[in-house]
Amino acid sequence: MTRRWIALATTAVATLLAGLGILVPTAAYAAEGCDVDYTVQNQWPGGFTAGVNVTNLGSPINGWSLAWTFPSGQRVAQAWSAVVTSSGNQATAANVGYNASIGTNASVSFGFNGSWTGANTAPASFTLNGVLCDGGVGGPTTPPTTTPPPGGDVDPMETVAAMQPGWNLGNSLDSVGADETAWGNPRVTQSLIQNIRAQGYKSIRVPVTWDDHQGAGPGYAVETAYLNRVAEVVGWALAADLYVVVNIHHDSWIWIADMQAKHAEVMARYDAIWTALAAKFRDSSPKLLFESVNEPQFNNVDDTTAYGLLDELNTSFHEIVRGTGGNNADRVLILPTLHTNADQGRLDALSATIAALDDPNIAATVHYYGFWPFSVNVAGFTRFNAEVQQDIVATFDRVHAEFVSQGIPVLIGEYGLLGFDAHTGTIEQGEKLKFFEFAGQYARQKNLTLQLWDNGQHFGRTSFQWSDPELFALLKASWTTRSGTASTDQVFVARASAVTDAVVTLNLNGTAFQRLRHGTTALVAGTDYTVSGSQLTIKAATLTRLLGANPAYGVRASLHADFSQGAPWRISLVSFDAPTVANAIGAASAFAVPTQFRGDQLATMEAKYADGSSAGPHNWTPFKEFARAFEPDYAAGSIKLTPAFFAEVNDGQRVTLTFHFWSGRTVTYYVTESGGSVTGSTA
Repeated sequence: MTRRWIALATTAVATLLAGLGILVPTAAYAAEGCDVDYTVQNQWPGGFTAGVNVTNLGSPINGWSLAWTFPSGQRVAQAWSAVVTSSGNQATAANVGYNASIGTNASVSFGFNGSWTGANTAPASFTLNGVLCDGGVGGPTTPPTTTPPPGGDVDPMETVAAMQPGWNLGNSLDSVGADETAWGNPRVTQSLIQNIRAQGYKSIRVPVTWDDHQGAGPGYAVETAYLNRVAEVVGWALAADLYVVVNIHHDSWIWIADMQAKHAEVMARYDAIWTALAAKFRDSSPKLLFESVNEPQFNNVDDTTAYGLLDELNTSFHEIVRGTGGNNADRVLILPTLHTNADQGRLDALSATIAALDDPNIAATVHYYGFWPFSVNVAGFTRFNAEVQQDIVATFDRVHAEFVSQGIPVLIGEYGLLGFDAHTGTIEQGEKLKFFEFAGQYARQKNLTLQLWDNGQHFGRTSFQWSDPELFALLKASWTTRSGTASTDQVFVARASAVTDAVVTLNLNGTAFQRLRHGTTALVAGTDYTVSGSQLTIKAATLTRLLGANPAYGVRASLHADFSQGAPWRISLVSFDAPTVANAIGAASAFAVPTQFRGDQLATMEAKYADGSSAGPHNWTPFKEFARAFEPDYAAGSIKLTPAFFAEVNDGQRVTLTFHFWSGRTVTYYVTESGGSVTGSTA
C-alpha cells in the first residue's frame, strides 16, 4: 500500500504549526517542494507498521513537520526517528535532533506502529511545514493568517486564549545598560522572531527597560532611536502572526520602587513612557497588548500603601492609553498584581482596581516560578512531590476563581523555575520535566495562558535550536495533551553488586503505556520487561545486556517508554559505584572538595554543626541551595563550596557535610573555615 505526493511548502510564517525543532529558511516566503512516500510495511489484525520517506526538492530545510489526517480512525502507538503527536484523527511528525536538516534532493525517513479497526486506508494528503501538498513546486506565496484577532469588537477572553502558548524575549530589550546586548544576548533579529513562531508559539512578550533611554526631567523624553527599535521588533512579531506584549520592565525596581519617596518624579517618568508608547502604537494591530509594569514593587511601605501606589500606576496607564484613541481605545490592557504574585491579598487588590476602571478589555497577569524550595532546590525539595504539585493547583485555582471565572482573562506572563537563573541543572531533569508537564496541563484546565520565561538559556538566539530538546518536546505536548512520566528517569546499576531487576513506577496521567524501546528497537514485553498496573519492571538480564560487560561509569544506555499520547519518557541506565571524596586545603573564596563521582550525580547537600544545628545560608534548614551554596563540577571531579556558603559559616567551627546522590548513596565530609582558609577532611 503505497501513495506518493509532491509538496509545495513555504516560508517561515507558513510553518506556524510546525513540530519539534522546526527552523525556517533565512529567506522569507521561499518556495519549497517535497516528495512523500507513505508505505504500510506490515499489517495484522488491529495493528500495522508504516514507513514514511520525505524527499526535499527545494532549498535546504532546517527543521520539518509533516502532518496528515487518518481517514479510518487509525492511531499512532509509537514512532521512531520522529516525534509524532496526535489529536483525534490529526497526526504530526516532527524531526528529532539528528535529522532536522534536509538538503536539496536529500531524504529523511521515519516509521511508526499504529492501530486500526475496520479499515486501514492511507491518508489522502500530507502537509509539510503547514502547507498542503498539492502536486508541484510553487513560487513565493503570501503567508496565511492563521490566528486572526477576534472579529468585530475585541474580546479579551478570546484574545488571551489565542495567545497560548507564549514566549518571553528575556534579557534583550529589558537589559540594563547601553542597549539590548548589555546582558550578553545578541541583537534581536527577524529570523529569531520567525523561528519562535515556527516552534508553534502564538505570542511573544517583549520586556523593555526604559531607564537608560529616557531623558532628564521635567519632560523625561523617551529616546527616539530606542522607541523605534522596540517598534521594529514589535513589527517583526506582528508580521510573523504573533500576539505581542510590550511593557515597562526592570524600571519597576530601578526607579519606580521609590514612588513613595519620589512620587512626582516617578509619575512624571512613568506617564512620559506610556504617552510615547501609546502615540507610537496608536494604530497598531489589536494583536499588540500593553502591560502597565512588570513585577511592581515599592520600597519601605506596607502592603496597603503598596496596593494604593500600584492602583495609581495602573489607573494612569489606563487613562493615557485609552485617551489616545485609535486602536488604543479598545486594545487589551494587562494589569499586574503587586510583585505579580498570586497570593490572595494581591489578587483582591487588583480585582478592586479592575472593578473601578469598569473596562471590559482588561486582562490580569501574575508570574509563576513554582513552589520556591523546589524551584531552587533547597530544604531537601529535590523531587516533584505532592507538595510541589499542590502549589501549582492552589495558585492556578486562586487565579482562576478571582479572574477567569469572572470573565477576566489571565496571562501567566512569566513561568519557569527560579533555579534556572543559577544553573539549568539545578533541578534534576526528570523532576523538572514532571513540573512542566503538570503545570502545562493544569493551566489548560484553568484557561490560563502561559508565557515561558527565556533569557537565552532555552532557545538559541542565533542557533535557533533548543538547549534541551527533551524539555521542549514535553512543553509542546503539554499545549494539547498530557504525557506519561515516571517516578524516575534514571536507573542506577552498581558495578560492585549483582545486577537485579529494576522497578520504575509509571505516572500514566490518563495515557496508556505502549512499549519500552532502546533507540528504535522495541524491547520484548514479558521477556525484557513487564508491566503490572503502573509498575514497570526492567529485567536484570536486559540491564546486563544493555550495560555491557564491565561498563564504564555513567549513562550506558537510554530507554524510552512510549505512551498513547504525549512525549516519550526517557529512562537512562547508569553504571556507577559509590562516590568518594578526599582531603583538601584551600581558600574560602575558591574551595572545592575533590570528588570521584564514579557515575553518580549529586542531588543535594546537608550542612550541620556538631550540635546538630544548621550551618551556612538558609540556616532554617540543613539542606543548602543548589548552585548557590554548592555545585558539582563533574568534568573537574569536584564539588564546589561557594564563598556565599562560607560567608555564613561560623569561624573555627567544624561543619559536617552530607552529600546526597541520586543513586541513594550518601557521603560524609567535614570542613572548618578559619580566617578565610578552609580545611576539608573525610574523618
